[in-house]
Amino acid sequence: MKISAKWFFAAMIGVAASAAGAQAGELRVGIECTSFPFNYRDASGAYAGYDVDVANEIGRRLGDKIEFVCQKWDGMIPALLANKFDLVVASMGITEERQKKIDFSRPYRISVGRFVAPTSAKLALFKPDGSLDPEAFKSIKVGLQRSTTYDDWLKAKMPDANVMRYDTVEALFLDIKAGRVDVIMTNPMKAHDAFLSKPDGAGFGFVGPEIADDKLFGAGAGVGLRKGNEALLAEIDKAIGGMTEDGSLDRFSKKYFPFPIYPRDWKPTTTN
Repeated sequence: MKISAKWFFAAMIGVAASAAGAQAGELRVGIECTSFPFNYRDASGAYAGYDVDVANEIGRRLGDKIEFVCQKWDGMIPALLANKFDLVVASMGITEERQKKIDFSRPYRISVGRFVAPTSAKLALFKPDGSLDPEAFKSIKVGLQRSTTYDDWLKAKMPDANVMRYDTVEALFLDIKAGRVDVIMTNPMKAHDAFLSKPDGAGFGFVGPEIADDKLFGAGAGVGLRKGNEALLAEIDKAIGGMTEDGSLDRFSKKYFPFPIYPRDWKPTTTN
């Protein structure tokens, strides 16, 4: 069957429009929609959370309308690559493995660990120079969620520590409450949200500073996008930089946590 040039070009325009996905001035953003307090639906069904605030502010600064698309976590990157949405703003950690598949913006959320213990214990786990004190770990039990970056970090830094490993972070909170471990290490945002801000967390608090380790914890959480969109990536980086400088990220994080959860002194890594 012979196809006229008119219909051939019309078909090509249709294909191009489909491949482009979102309309001009619109960005589709993949989120889980169930991850409180980062991205979820509130009682009215509206999208809410730290990631949602960040995504909406990026859209405002770029002059684009944001359309959220709910996606299960294990399919987030495949759905992005399949053009189901244009960006991932779902507290996705920037890791070397993920960077092989997609690009990331500069981080808008930290990836750190912290110790949690009863405040009455007055544990001093760190030396004045900020390193761990081996003497402090000789008589205590440390609770960790198995097969996590926190587990890997403590193995590297304090291999002789007396560690009890758990399958879930919820089990960590139960056992420190029951006194079966003396201190736990986990994500401070999770610790605050699920334990320290609850009645069960009364009498407990953070011990020592935030622990950052780009190699094990990653550089933080960034906006994910398909490779080959350098201009859009540059615009998003500029928007996040502006949000850091003018206090927007501070305001967003303190809606959900009593401490900042964004990188305050982030510097881009350069390769030669």
